[in-house]
Amino acid sequence: MTQLQDAYIVAATRTPIGKSGRGYFRNTRPDDLLVAAVKHAMSQVPSLDPKAIEDSIIGCSFPEGEQGMNMARVAMVLAGLPHSVGGATVNRFCASGLTAIQMAADRIRTGQADVLIAGGAESMSLVPMTGNKPSFNPEVFARDENIGLAYGMGMTAEKVAAQWKVSREDQDAFALQSHQRALAAIAAGEFADEMTPVTVTSRTPDLASGEVVAKSRTVEIDEGPRVDTTLEGLGKLRPVFAAKGSVTAGNSSQTSDGAGALILASEKAVKTFGLTPLARFVSFAARGVPPHIMGIGPIEAIPAALRYAGLSQEQMDWIELNEAFAAQSLAVMNELKLDPAKVNPMGGAIALGHPLGATGAIRAATTIHALRRKNLKYGMVTMCVGMGQGAAGIFERV
Repeated sequence: MTQLQDAYIVAATRTPIGKSGRGYFRNTRPDDLLVAAVKHAMSQVPSLDPKAIEDSIIGCSFPEGEQGMNMARVAMVLAGLPHSVGGATVNRFCASGLTAIQMAADRIRTGQADVLIAGGAESMSLVPMTGNKPSFNPEVFARDENIGLAYGMGMTAEKVAAQWKVSREDQDAFALQSHQRALAAIAAGEFADEMTPVTVTSRTPDLASGEVVAKSRTVEIDEGPRVDTTLEGLGKLRPVFAAKGSVTAGNSSQTSDGAGALILASEKAVKTFGLTPLARFVSFAARGVPPHIMGIGPIEAIPAALRYAGLSQEQMDWIELNEAFAAQSLAVMNELKLDPAKVNPMGGAIALGHPLGATGAIRAATTIHALRRKNLKYGMVTMCVGMGQGAAGIFERV
């Protein structure tokens, strides 16, 4: 049996996250966001010969429309990489970006590659949730045991809140904390190292002159965190998924646009090109759970990832738990007894946003840079996944 070698992350970056529909990137193609992230990642490793990159693996939850046509390959070409760099687009819904990192790392760990690009991209402005033409298998609705596959994620959050007894008050308090932590991190410049600035150009007609006026600006911070968020304001919001429920727009993740890109390398490539590893990929696990309570996926995935790594939960110094909903985040934290101080110290998806297939790569970039900035050792990225899954990946600062 071939002994596994280490896979190192030598560059990690992500774009700001924009609000879908009306935000920064409402007219920006997701492949263009990915191109920006890839170019910025490449700028972090100037000694790396682009010809050494063998492939790219990019996550996307709804790979169609503007993010179809194998977005990974399209973006690598548009980023100016050699035509020898391949591309594959993969889908594990919310864990697509994290799965892409795992797949790239495993290629390196098994000796089948030395340098790969991994990441994720999603535009929820241009490609709606469930895609442009959702079409469920009729068996989903024909048999009760399958119907959970068709549940909207908001309804799954309501079921988790009821089963794990997560109150509306606790959900709103968690949501407020997400905004407060995110705003504090932005004010302190905590996201600067991981950020890819993106130039956005808007074009409007000038009726007087008959010309189109172009205006450009550079976006460098996340759009979602709100300074006016209060418990009182959150408490006034009505439930949106169940008439007598507790899940609101305020304690749910924001639909968003964004992209992230990482460059992974073997020890051989690190030495050959004089690269500086930021972190080592340690382990990954994905597990299935009942679709109607998909939010509890990390409860199964986290212990598995820890077991594969030979580590304990207490050894995790930084945990990025994607906040699909406050209800499921609190259920996971309470069930596994996660330390609240270690979970999303700079806010989560309720404040920062959740561009689906990009989130795993975005939160991996956050984790890797936080470990270095704070001089911590182990970090974890974990999330629930639509239709009943959970995923977790562990990184080690080197």
